[in-house]
Amino acid sequence: MQKRNVVAGVLSVMAMLGGASASAAADVSCHMTFRLQGWSAFYKTASGTGTIKCSNGQSANVKLDAKGGGLTFGKSTIENGQGEFSGANNLEELLGSYVSAEAHAGAVKSSKAAVMTKGEISLALSGTGRGWDVGVAFGRLSISR
Repeated sequence: MQKRNVVAGVLSVMAMLGGASASAAADVSCHMTFRLQGWSAFYKTASGTGTIKCSNGQSANVKLDAKGGGLTFGKSTIENGQGEFSGANNLEELLGSYVSAEAHAGAVKSSKAAVMTKGEISLALSGTGRGWDVGVAFGRLSISR
């Protein structure tokens, strides 16, 4: 009987520790700074670089590639872009393709904001830059090393 209680106690402690580590992993917050430049004439394309830093100490330099289509025309550069990720357990989960819908407008000084998703992971982007653009675009942003 005592062995059964000890085993039950050990299993209970292991379950609590496993839950605590899963909870701690889900509390990882990651931030990205980036620079992106591109053009659009019905088809939209942009590329750039960024750095992702996470609260668990992970960090990586990344490449960004954006593609899409819609009714959009213009040329722009985002120099001080910011991104906030949510729903990830570690940096590796942030790599891959995100989908979005966005609206933008600007002349000379341009502002952009977009919310993108990749499964359960969300990415909120914002930035200011230079250029001119107007339109609505639907697209994909890929993040890779």
